[in-house]
Amino acid sequence: MRFNNSDLIYQGEKSGLHNWHTANGNSFYWHTDWLNIAEDMTGHKALEKVDIPKGKATKADAEKAILKHLNK
Repeated sequence: MRFNNSDLIYQGEKSGLHNWHTANGNSFYWHTDWLNIAEDMTGHKALEKVDIPKGKATKADAEKAILKHLNK
């Protein structure tokens, strides 16, 4: 199964920390200061680097990193 944006359930943002879930129960976190996505809200368990084309990473960049990780 290939994952796409419709498979990510955005849970919102609090103090810069964004959270997504998938239907099968995986959680992903990204903070605007991080260069990676993580499986915990501390960011210590990095899963995938966020590719930043220019400037600062965005929510869309984080979603691309989550999908890249899920589709490995």
